[in-house]
Amino acid sequence: MNALRSGLARYLTERQIDLLDRARVGIAGAGGLGSNAAFALARSGVRYLTLVDKDTVDASNLNRQAYFPDDISQPKVHALARHLRALDPELVLTLHHETLTFENASRLFHDCPIVIEAFDDPEAKAMFLRSLTPGRFLICASGIAGFGGPPMIRRRFGKNAVIVGDFTTAVDAAHPPLAPRVLEAAGLLADAALCRILQGELS
Repeated sequence: MNALRSGLARYLTERQIDLLDRARVGIAGAGGLGSNAAFALARSGVRYLTLVDKDTVDASNLNRQAYFPDDISQPKVHALARHLRALDPELVLTLHHETLTFENASRLFHDCPIVIEAFDDPEAKAMFLRSLTPGRFLICASGIAGFGGPPMIRRRFGKNAVIVGDFTTAVDAAHPPLAPRVLEAAGLLADAALCRILQGELS
């Protein structure tokens, strides 16, 4: 048992650890939301993560994403995987450095009952929501930009969807994407996944 998992045993029951060990979570997008949500889930004991992103790390990402200057020009999924494995070598990571499309989304996340949608682009969000086969538990974000601003909350939509954020503040010149609110939203995404996992509702 590695250091992280040994430490988690201080706070979690054997049943909770077993649920986290068996959970499989997909993350669509490894930017500010996705990379930080991945770290929050890994720190909480989730072992199986599927990460999908087509981008490479850019200097403009460093203000809010889980990357460092040495990662610049590397595929985000590979850089993120390296950092996650430094935290927990026992992680089982499935990495896809490719563009998510309507045609491949269900295949890439075929074994993930829980999927976090972490895109910036509204059109990409809409496409992804349409592409997944029914039955998955989907977690999304809306309204995460700027500083201050409305409080972030979590809303349930039907049986299998949760959206987090302030539902108002889009990224623009007056509301740049900054670490505090991006990380807050990423934490809410991960927390929604943990609620689902630790209640045992993985199907």
